[in-house]
Amino acid sequence: MIRALSRRYGRSERGQSLVETAMVVPFLLFLILGAIEFGFIFSNNLTIEYATREGARVGASLANGGGPLGCGAGRSPNAASVDGRVIAAVQRVLQGSGSPILPAQVEEIRIFKANASGGETSGLVNVWRHSPGGGPMVDGQRLDYALQSTGWQACARTNTPPADSIGVGLRYRYSLQTPFLSLSGMSSLAMYDRTVMALNPTSQ
Repeated sequence: MIRALSRRYGRSERGQSLVETAMVVPFLLFLILGAIEFGFIFSNNLTIEYATREGARVGASLANGGGPLGCGAGRSPNAASVDGRVIAAVQRVLQGSGSPILPAQVEEIRIFKANASGGETSGLVNVWRHSPGGGPMVDGQRLDYALQSTGWQACARTNTPPADSIGVGLRYRYSLQTPFLSLSGMSSLAMYDRTVMALNPTSQ
């Protein structure tokens, strides 16, 4: 009698353990996949932040391209190369060794005159989009991003007080790597970062 009860309780405990395991494993798997996915997202976001910071730093140092301020004859002789060098700085980060970014999923790079709150000044935005080998030549290499629209010419930028502030923004479409968020029907995540810096004073 005792032996029969022992066998019965043993089977009951094993069955209970099996049910508990079946309930806990999906939850643990969900947590693990979530941690992995957010790790990928964080890595992508850090790279985008670094890219916009590098672009803004170059844009701030080049200001209007040098020479007397303005877009008239003889002024800002190197203005035409300023934005190309900004994009080249961004591209070096995006395509650098170890970068998790897929260049084709960079929806656009925006170079803009920043307002007092650090946002875009309406109409003063230059938009660049992914175009492999279709961009301008910078230091002997053709860029993979081409100019789509111009609203803020480099020659119109002023670095005399009160100096303009240049902003570089980047829109990126991140593809999910695990089924974590895919369960909600999502397959990608829109990411955006921008960096704003005041134009550095240079001798004019």
